[in-house]
This record gives sequence, C-alpha cells and structure tokens, in this order.
Amino acid sequence: MKKLFKNQWSNIIFIIIILAMIIPQTRKPIQIVVNKIFAFSPSATDEEDRKQLETYSWTLETESGKKIDFAESKGKVILVNYWATWCPPCIAEMPSFQELYNDYKDEVAFYFISGEDHETTNNFLKRKGYSFSSYRMLSKDPKPLDGYTLPSTYVIDKNGTIVVDKKGAADWNSQSFRNLLNQLLAE
Repeated sequence: MKKLFKNQWSNIIFIIIILAMIIPQTRKPIQIVVNKIFAFSPSATDEEDRKQLETYSWTLETESGKKIDFAESKGKVILVNYWATWCPPCIAEMPSFQELYNDYKDEVAFYFISGEDHETTNNFLKRKGYSFSSYRMLSKDPKPLDGYTLPSTYVIDKNGTIVVDKKGAADWNSQSFRNLLNQLLAE
C-alpha cells in the first residue's frame, strides 16, 4: 500500500488541482496560481525574426453589433488576443490581461477576439468581472496574424511590426512584459 502511494503522488496532486478547478469557490484563485506557476512572461521575438502586418484592413464587431475598423489603431501599440470561453489556457491568462488592461487601456489598443457568439463571451466576461471587451471577426484577419491556436497573442508596435508572437498561456502582467510595453509606447 505504501509503495502504491509513493509512485502515485504526481497523479494525486494532478487530481487535486483538477478538483479545485471544478469547485466554483476555488476556481479563480487556483487559476491565478496555476498561471503564475506554469505561464511565463512573454518575451519579444528576436528582431531578425519579426514580421510586419501586411495590412490593417480588418473589420471587427463589438458586443453591441457595432463595426470596428482595425485600421483606426494604426500608429498605436496593439495587443491582439485570440481566445475562447471553453479554452483552459485562455481562461488561466485572463486575470493577468485584466490587470494589464486596467493600467494600459488608454495607451494600448486591446483586441480580444473570439469566434463565439457575443452572448456567450459577454456572459463569461461579466461573470468573471472582466472589464475589457471581446470582438468577433467580420472579415479575415490580417496576415501574419493567425488565431487558429488558442490562445494566441500578438503585440504590434506603432510601425506595424509584430514584436511578440505568443502561442499558449502567459503571465501578461509581469514586470518584464510591462517594461517591454513601456519601451514600445515611448518609441
């Protein structure tokens, strides 16, 4: 019996984490802890590997049905995140996005893009207490942006260069990422 438990500790810990994620009262604190442990701060792409947006021609839709022209953000620092309410890594990084959004919403153009209907995303954001908006695509996204892997996040500088191309969850509220954002805003 003792030998059985000795070899199963990692499985037991994994089951406890899963159960904690299922129980509503513990879900948010556990997600934040898991994200802090497993998601690292995103880093800038090496300069020689950076790609340029081919166009700013992209039409998005707000939760109220209003059309938004992505080109209105040309010349600004932009953060584009592809996400879904059913995606655990997407959900895990949302608290760090909210903290970042709280401090940078007037300086950075934030676009949280979901393929789900507005009712689903709005209910999710409202229930979780997030104040940023989610958009739906009405036209094809500009290349090389690609939202097929969830979550995918891009940070675009004022000149249209993709400085961060991150697939998977990250801690977007880290000091190193804030330093990068501050540097991009100062350019």
